[in-house]
Amino acid sequence: MAVTRVKPKLIGENNQYCSGCGHGILNRLVAEVLEELGRADDAILVTAVGCACMMNELWQGDNMQAAHGRAPASATAIKRLRPENIVFTYQGDGDLSSIGIAEILHATARNEKFTTIFANNGVFGMTGGQMAPTTLVGQKTTTTHFGRDPQFTGMPVKIVELLATLKPAYLARGSVDSIKNINTTKKYIRNAFEAQIDSEGFSLVEVLLPCPTNWHLTPEQALERVGSTVEAYYPLGEVVKRGE
Repeated sequence: MAVTRVKPKLIGENNQYCSGCGHGILNRLVAEVLEELGRADDAILVTAVGCACMMNELWQGDNMQAAHGRAPASATAIKRLRPENIVFTYQGDGDLSSIGIAEILHATARNEKFTTIFANNGVFGMTGGQMAPTTLVGQKTTTTHFGRDPQFTGMPVKIVELLATLKPAYLARGSVDSIKNINTTKKYIRNAFEAQIDSEGFSLVEVLLPCPTNWHLTPEQALERVGSTVEAYYPLGEVVKRGE
């Protein structure tokens, strides 16, 4: 008997991401969790700039787009004005860990009661594949033709470990490179939203995504790279568990 997959109510138009991009998977996971929690109708999405903001095109719920890097500041205002709503930012690594790093640091320090879904594919995807703060050592990009040199550009930033020092409610890092990791990542996203529902404080889930276009790999090769290379530097798991 054929199995019919039901699209979550928050997912409307087909996504416009590149073939093999991990954003489409992550968008669906977020939508599924909110629907399963019964909070699809009162969730408010805040994006900023980059490939992540393409989520606005398919999202069938309330949403707004902030200036580059400023999604956490906008989410802070929305959550304080509408504490009864589920408020979350959806941001890429070029946005959150570069121009927006001050906003995410201070939102975490204040333990604001919203959630961030942090998509990390290691490059500035929308603007041509430049080096991001999360780009791995040795990785070639349009601005590191010979590979990232830590003596010149510093080490890749581990956002989750950095934010853990500020004692938020929940932090985790997942991946979409396998069915097992996709299912585990979905559990992390659910935990993050439940922390917000229970007014525990700030929650964030970083998710490692493939970027075949800017990595110059096939979709299959990009997924393999996430599992074999990216996860070695960015280990998966819950970094701050609820109640700790």
